[in-house]
Amino acid sequence: MAAIAGSPQTSPEAFENLAVTAERNDVRLEFINGRIAVKPLPDGDHDEIVRWLMERCMRQRPDLWLYPERGLIVESHRAGRARPDGTLAPKGSFSGQGEWAGAGRVLTAVEVTSYDRDADQCDLLKKPAAYAQSGIPVYLLVDREQGEIIVHFDPLDGRYRARTYFFGDSVVIPEPVGITLDDTEILKDHVR
Repeated sequence: MAAIAGSPQTSPEAFENLAVTAERNDVRLEFINGRIAVKPLPDGDHDEIVRWLMERCMRQRPDLWLYPERGLIVESHRAGRARPDGTLAPKGSFSGQGEWAGAGRVLTAVEVTSYDRDADQCDLLKKPAAYAQSGIPVYLLVDREQGEIIVHFDPLDGRYRARTYFFGDSVVIPEPVGITLDDTEILKDHVR
């Protein structure tokens, strides 16, 4: 049976059960805008970018932690489920939470593109809306294909304002994060 245009493919609860089964087989799933999407497993360069970002966050904001692959409940109208490459939040924010946690304490969602067309389009188009609807103050996208860092900020009515930086630029991540990434030239070493 085909889904009705605009209707979700499944319920959030059914998705969560499917996601658990998929992870046992090394497949990661997300549920964005009512649709199930496969999240590609990261390559080594992808991991190095997340590690690089984690180091910078820890140096400038030791009160925060960049949680890798943290499951978040996003989107108010579709009850989506996302697993950002990094979730910047105060330490202890997810204590006592299950696999999928609310986004209320999240300051930044981080995604690094993966050279998978569908996943990259989701990172570029669908996730900004999902994260903004969830009230996450900043969405940071490292686009390896374009050699850019896009800082989405100031969410209002399910949309962000955005500023694009090239690898090599000094990148300002606005409050409530308040971090500056000065040495982004190194990211050029982690692209194809």
